[in-house]
Amino acid sequence: MLGAYLILIFVIILFAMGGYDATMRVFYYVDLQLRYAWIQFRMSFMRRKLEKELGINPRRNKNG
Repeated sequence: MLGAYLILIFVIILFAMGGYDATMRVFYYVDLQLRYAWIQFRMSFMRRKLEKELGINPRRNKNG
């Protein structure tokens, strides 16, 4: 319950200091960062699958 109050207070302070537009930009930024992290997570599994299918040893091949 304390976490909910802290988040509510944080959002109120954001609105008070930056206004609606700045607060929404912060939420859009956080949303984009979370989506990007999810995509990177999925890509790591795709990379492993592709390396397995192609027979590439990732420890031996240090190109990326």
